[in-house]
Amino acid sequence: MIVFSPDICLNPYHKSPSRGGREPYSVSISAGHRSVSRKITGAIALSWPGRGEIESLRFYKYHGLGNDYLVIHPADLAAPLTEDQIRAVCDRHYGLGSDGILLGPAEAGRHCFGVRIFNPDGSEAEKSGNGLRIFARYLWERQYVGHSPFTIKTSGSSAQATVHAGGNPVSVDMGRVSFQAADIPVKGECGEVINKTKVVAGRTITFCAATIGNPHCVVLCDDISRELALTAGPLLENDQAFPRRANVQFLKVIDRRNIAIEVWERGAGYTLACGSAASVAAATANRLGLCDPGVTVHMPGGRLDIIVNKDYSVNLTGPVTKVAEGIISPELFDFVENMTGQP
Repeated sequence: MIVFSPDICLNPYHKSPSRGGREPYSVSISAGHRSVSRKITGAIALSWPGRGEIESLRFYKYHGLGNDYLVIHPADLAAPLTEDQIRAVCDRHYGLGSDGILLGPAEAGRHCFGVRIFNPDGSEAEKSGNGLRIFARYLWERQYVGHSPFTIKTSGSSAQATVHAGGNPVSVDMGRVSFQAADIPVKGECGEVINKTKVVAGRTITFCAATIGNPHCVVLCDDISRELALTAGPLLENDQAFPRRANVQFLKVIDRRNIAIEVWERGAGYTLACGSAASVAAATANRLGLCDPGVTVHMPGGRLDIIVNKDYSVNLTGPVTKVAEGIISPELFDFVENMTGQP
């Protein structure tokens, strides 16, 4: 068993913005009752095909209720990541494994940090509730921010985030949910897309559509299951009614303060949790009069607390767990080049 330091696990080049130094990491290797601890220092250079020699490509891995992301600083990239490289890094067999990559921070102004969100299929997402919370936690850990609210800017919108004492929980103001077809968008509809019906896989469903910066389809159900999400999720994600595809939630109302969802995430597939999906599901249940403004959303990965305001703006709060940090081997990118013929 290899146990890495909780502060600096794999990364020998931990660079704190406030301290500006590079620090060694500690590795403890234990077998049975024996253990050895060693500090590792020095310089490591990685060569990427066609990119020359660079020091390292660092990553930081977190999850929000099982919805996991890798954070990579843009300054550590010698060239932009290609879609093939993103797919390889996120692959759970050939790469590190994740539900996406958060590329940031990018300069966006005082107390404002930019981030690009990439799905494991290589496409770029406008927003991710868990991704935003994870990125906020990363900024706090790297001492870019404290406990005061700050702004995160994505390709879809801006969100205000707050990291509470000790790094948990993390809250994000997700913005306002719109049910208007033109905002989502939804082809063939006008006005609010509420309680519409559609035949999917031989089954008539009732659904609502909404956007919170990214498109969602919420299917109202008496019972939900992983199997339902796996079967109907990809069909609805790629339905021609959604020109930008859709994140799909299968929603069951438990009571006025609790709902449960199963999620098929656009570009990622079945996921244990999704912050934007939880936000839209809560807003949808509130819009239909099925739940109160304060609601707990239950997902296979855990629970998120949601507040839906009168204008359908949403505040999301939940835990973030740090998994690891380390260095991506250049062999991963050699493998991508050999498989695709592209550097």
